[in-house]
Amino acid sequence: MGKPKPAPLRERDITRQIAREYYKEFDQLIESDVIIVGAGPSGLICAHDLGRMGIKTLIVEQSLALGGGFWSGGYLMNKATICAPAHKILKEVGVPCKQIKECPGMYMVDPPHATGALIAAAYNAGAKIMNLTRVVDLILRREGVLEGVVVNSTTAEMAGHDIIHVDPIALESKIVVDATGHDAVVVNLLHKRGLYQQVPGNGAMWVSRSEEEVMDRTGEVSPNCFVIGLAVAAVFGTPRMGPAFGSMLLSGRYGAELIQKKLKQGKSI
Repeated sequence: MGKPKPAPLRERDITRQIAREYYKEFDQLIESDVIIVGAGPSGLICAHDLGRMGIKTLIVEQSLALGGGFWSGGYLMNKATICAPAHKILKEVGVPCKQIKECPGMYMVDPPHATGALIAAAYNAGAKIMNLTRVVDLILRREGVLEGVVVNSTTAEMAGHDIIHVDPIALESKIVVDATGHDAVVVNLLHKRGLYQQVPGNGAMWVSRSEEEVMDRTGEVSPNCFVIGLAVAAVFGTPRMGPAFGSMLLSGRYGAELIQKKLKQGKSI
C-alpha cells in the first residue's frame, strides 16, 4: 500500500475542534442517573454493566490514568490473582485467565491487559468518564439525601487554595457510588456532614474473609449512596485483600444489579 501520508491538520482547527467536542459532551455530563466515584476495577465493571442496562453513567476519577491499583500485582510483580467466578467477567471482555491447578479457584491475569480491557469495556457500554477530576463535596437535599457530587480540577486541588483558588462545580445524579478503595471518599464526606458514622478503614490482611465480606456488604449505606469494591472494606473495617482482585469485579457487577433495582423502583427520586 506504500507509505501513508498524514492529513495536513491545522493547529487552529485542532484547538477549535477539541474545545467544541469537549464542551458539547460536558453539557451532557452535568446530569446522570449514576455517578461512580473511582475508576478502579469495581468502578469500571459497574459502569460497564450499568451502561449495558441503558442507565446513564458517569465515572469521576481524580487521577489522569484510569484503573486504580489494578495496573500491577503485588510488590511490583506484574501478575494478579482472580478468584472464581470473577474470572468469567474478565473473559467476557477478552482477557485471558490462566487457571492455577494447584490452587483451586485461583486464576492469574496480566494486570495491564485486564485494566485496559475494562476501560475499553466501560466506554463501549456507553459510560462517560471525567478524569483529573476530584470529588470535594456532596450535593445534599431533603435532610441529607445524596443527589450528586461537587468536583474540582485535581491539579487545582493539588496546588492548594493558598496558591490558587478555583471554585468547584456540581454534577447531579440519582445515585452516587463510592468506588474509591481505601479512601472511601464519598462516605467520608457523608461522615464530615454528620450523616454517617466514622469510617474505620480496612483491617489487617485476610484475603478470603475480605473478599467474602466485600460481597456480603456491597450495597446502599446511606440514601442514594452505594459502596462497592475495596471501599466496602474501608467503610466496614473488614480485612484488606492485597493483590487479589476477584471481589472487586464481583462487587462491581453486584452493585450494578442493586442500583438497577433501586432505579426501577423509583426510590431514589
